[in-house]
Amino acid sequence: MSAPSLLILFGSESGNSEDLASIAEKQAKSLGLSPSVKGMEEIEIGDLDGAQNVLIYCSTWGEGEMPDNAVDLWEAANGESPPSLSACNYAVCALGDTSYEFFCQSGKDWDGWFEKQGATRLLDRVDCDVEYDDPAAEFTTNALTLIASAGAGAGTPPEAETSAESDDPSEETGSDEAQDEAVSGDLDGLISSGDRSLVILFGSQSGNSEDLAAKISKDAKSYGLVGEVHDMDGFDFNSLSGMRRVMIICSTWGEGEMPDNAEDLWQFAISDSASRLEGTHFAICALGDTSYEFFCQSGKDWDGRFEGLGATRIVDRLDCDVDYDAPAAEWILEALPALAAVDSTGKFHEEMVDSIKMYASGSSTGAEGDDGFSLPEITSEPVQVEVTVFRYDPETSSTGTDTWICSLPGHTSVLEVLRKLKSSQDGSLTFRDGSADDSNTAISVNGRLTLPGLSRIDSVAPMREGAISLRIEPLPGFEVIRDLAIDPWSLERKRESSDPWMVAATREGAHTPQGTMGTMDPSVAARIHSMRDFGSQNILHSSSDAVPHANGYLGPAVIASSWSRRNDPRTSPSKGEEIDRLLSSPNGIKAETDLAPIKRQSSVPSAVSEALLEAKNSVLTGDGFNGKHGKHVWWYTWTVKSSGTVNDTVIYRQALGPFGLLGNLFSGVTARMVLGFTRTGGNVFNGMLGMVAPPAGIGKMPKQFNSSVDNHHEVVAIFNEMDGRF
Repeated sequence: MSAPSLLILFGSESGNSEDLASIAEKQAKSLGLSPSVKGMEEIEIGDLDGAQNVLIYCSTWGEGEMPDNAVDLWEAANGESPPSLSACNYAVCALGDTSYEFFCQSGKDWDGWFEKQGATRLLDRVDCDVEYDDPAAEFTTNALTLIASAGAGAGTPPEAETSAESDDPSEETGSDEAQDEAVSGDLDGLISSGDRSLVILFGSQSGNSEDLAAKISKDAKSYGLVGEVHDMDGFDFNSLSGMRRVMIICSTWGEGEMPDNAEDLWQFAISDSASRLEGTHFAICALGDTSYEFFCQSGKDWDGRFEGLGATRIVDRLDCDVDYDAPAAEWILEALPALAAVDSTGKFHEEMVDSIKMYASGSSTGAEGDDGFSLPEITSEPVQVEVTVFRYDPETSSTGTDTWICSLPGHTSVLEVLRKLKSSQDGSLTFRDGSADDSNTAISVNGRLTLPGLSRIDSVAPMREGAISLRIEPLPGFEVIRDLAIDPWSLERKRESSDPWMVAATREGAHTPQGTMGTMDPSVAARIHSMRDFGSQNILHSSSDAVPHANGYLGPAVIASSWSRRNDPRTSPSKGEEIDRLLSSPNGIKAETDLAPIKRQSSVPSAVSEALLEAKNSVLTGDGFNGKHGKHVWWYTWTVKSSGTVNDTVIYRQALGPFGLLGNLFSGVTARMVLGFTRTGGNVFNGMLGMVAPPAGIGKMPKQFNSSVDNHHEVVAIFNEMDGRF
């Protein structure tokens, strides 16, 4: 029987949807499916006619609009003769940002369109916020499992299979032996065939176990495993009997007690109703505190119970003290390859563990050379690369793009690609060249801001049908000199205007062999350095959506550096006050409209975006929420907190008459209407229907009181005050 076909479509502006589609393709192949990944600009709407299974990953751009590569397909989909999809199964994963009004609108549109054309929805649409990794991974696993199971059931009828098995039991035995032989010694066959799920259960009181479980789930991908993280609270224990690989991360609370979210599952596990776990391989990491008598008791209890139910311990249990990061990281390097060596039948291939470790490290060989320290050269096979480069000619003020198609090794850096194009194709191609880590070489590759010398072409773009597409553009927010070369002096002038010079305070010191030196708490020092730990100030500056539209705005790079200096205990009080004035000025942190784009950039450490959020909160609190900016934030914050509503102010409740007006008083809607607060800074009223159709117009305030907010940041900033995701 041929593998079920699967079309994976992505609509993407910044590359996130494309990455998810590429991950889905690899996972689909491991389940025996025949996937094909296409950008929405690569197909015609008629190509969907006859599609058997379709997965869609689509982001939303601007105010509910389709991403650029999906616009033409969407217009064709709404044309005069859309195809009938009655024989098609589909599922939609939508990416968006809840700080925008039309959250995940593009995904919702595609979901409704497929249903309208008669397609069958495999599972409910998933609407993902900025932190999309976990929900998108769960969606992909669930959707592909359904497609794979449906394909498996489409062949021989169950009755015939049962009959065949009962007629010749020796045939089944021979099949299992053949499978074992195929897997044994075949790394690719092991990690790409059958069930590769890893169930990770966490029992947590303070969140440490949950965080560690999430990290392990991400690391599992490198070992050919699909991590599934589950809270112990509400988990079905008996479902573990069908699992081949299980990992438990559990802390201990009080005097050897289970954390709150694990207590119910534990009580069931020790009851007579608990299923046997033969065929299940497990590993346990216990978190505790040696200052307590029953150190890591919960982890020990789970370890003993799993063994008692017949499960096989794959590696020894790890008992971690308060500082668990280092020992846990070392244990993970042993546990994951061992669990990855368990095949879909539950057989452990111990001889494959070392090969899996080398596979996960990205190399098939170790260090070579007489000294034992010579690193091998890591190379990749040549791939076809389509390179589209932005071009700008200052003499004619003309812009456009040039596209080249060439064959290059996958390990080639983007900077080397540009050098080859300049030397062999177009000598006028202009870009900033330098060492691999030169921050001034930064560019945009497929919507991601990166240092080209540190970016391999096979890592910045997924490979589809043996080819890679690169879209190379200059950094946004800077004046372009020519082609990819930008003028960084605008940022330098802003940095100089912030007076970044250190003015030190008198502080305590210590006598050392090197002389008298100031002292600082290590945690404080680490925090200060993390705020400025960005490899390129140009990349951080460009990651802000506000920079291209606010010429006076200092930018996140200057703000992060200033905030780091403000938190430095070595800074004098007078310099601290000067920095406070800078941050609270119109061109300071208040001008940053939205921190989400900064946080989404993988090249910007999360500590930096968190520092910017701290700076904004500090400025708003320090000003006492005074002035136009502060009052908008203050009142809008509390009306949103009271009503639980973050959409634009609406007037539909006014149609309920006096009762609706009374409800609005308590929900905060009336306060927003009186003062003219809307999330986007747009008009309070989006139409005049309420003014001319009583009783909808009862209680309306005069139009002059409902003036909109001129500066977008004066209302968007409130979301940063409430929730770091925005």
